[in-house]
Amino acid sequence: MKTLWQNCHAATMAQGVYSIVEDAAIVTEGEHIQWIGPRAELPTGDYPAVNDLKGAWVTPGLIDCHTHTVFGGNRSGEFEQRLQGVSYAEIAAAGGGIASTVRATRAASEDELFASAAKRLASLMRDGVTTVEIKSGYGLDLASERKMLRVIRRLGAELPLSVRSTCLAAHALPPEYKDRADDYIEHICTEMLPALAAEGLVDAVDAFCEYLAFSPAQVERVFITAQRLGLPVKLHAEQLSSLHGSSLAARYQALSADHLEFMTEDDARAMAESGTVAVLLPGAFYFLRETQLPPMEALRKHGVKIAVASDLNPGTSPALSLRLMLNMACTCLRMTPEEALAGATIHAAQALGLAQTHGSLEAGKVADFVAWHIERPADLAYWLGGELEKRVVRHGVEID
Repeated sequence: MKTLWQNCHAATMAQGVYSIVEDAAIVTEGEHIQWIGPRAELPTGDYPAVNDLKGAWVTPGLIDCHTHTVFGGNRSGEFEQRLQGVSYAEIAAAGGGIASTVRATRAASEDELFASAAKRLASLMRDGVTTVEIKSGYGLDLASERKMLRVIRRLGAELPLSVRSTCLAAHALPPEYKDRADDYIEHICTEMLPALAAEGLVDAVDAFCEYLAFSPAQVERVFITAQRLGLPVKLHAEQLSSLHGSSLAARYQALSADHLEFMTEDDARAMAESGTVAVLLPGAFYFLRETQLPPMEALRKHGVKIAVASDLNPGTSPALSLRLMLNMACTCLRMTPEEALAGATIHAAQALGLAQTHGSLEAGKVADFVAWHIERPADLAYWLGGELEKRVVRHGVEID
């Protein structure tokens, strides 16, 4: 059935800019946009359902392209410790950090992980998020990674949300592989990834390339395995130091390289040539009190597409609002509101390999959009917190 949505203005985000259509109309049929343009040019025809959007601004549904939403436990106590002067290294030595989340996640049942993750996703959805990526990486053994990935698939099946599943087994060294990082990488490549991919649980493969995680050479072994399995790759890179992981990601045509505070202009040039998206994570930048800014001018100069995501995780970015991340991208990382909105729509879609179907309001794309009762698109990055009045449409159907 065709549905007409009218009396609105649209920021289509085509080509990564507002691409505003004043007094717009949108025609959906089933799950897709059939037509969008000025209402004065609306094709004549029969529209069985007509929706008055009452002057709202319509944008694509927001896309959070980097999260760790599924996890057990809580690390707010460590947050208090750090504020009192205890270092991350001291917390980790005492059994905290990622290791504590791994213990809690391994101990939790699938139902417990699903319930806690669903609550966190409900907060993102109240911000207008219609698509989200969720990583594993707090299991670090085959059974626990499988459990996390099964929960991720279940979230996508049971919530009105499109969910992409990323295997991040190469996130940290599990305790049973202490001082044996090469052996753990071998286990990932020969046992974990082949098994999880065969079960249809993985849409992409990620790794953490950093001095306190895995070396570029170790990450490359993971990428080669992913390539052999026909899976695209992503990478946590240049968050704490410059190892040129983003250039490595570019060589493997990675969907994205994420964080990037310490990347170089050469890295930016390599990413531009490969089409790899730069995913910036202002929540972690803020939470860790980082002072090293990503090289924004180099990214712009070389035309690298820039996405913005929440990095929702228990240790370094317990962020439940993607709109707040848009503001932080502007205030902390020096992006413009237009760049930030592109970063949570069309460029985020590209970072997930979904740019042909999601991320902008164009005929033929999935009908995921939000009708915001705001004065202008910049309001989405302007307001701090709260819930903006809106109507959310996913796959052509309005959701509560």
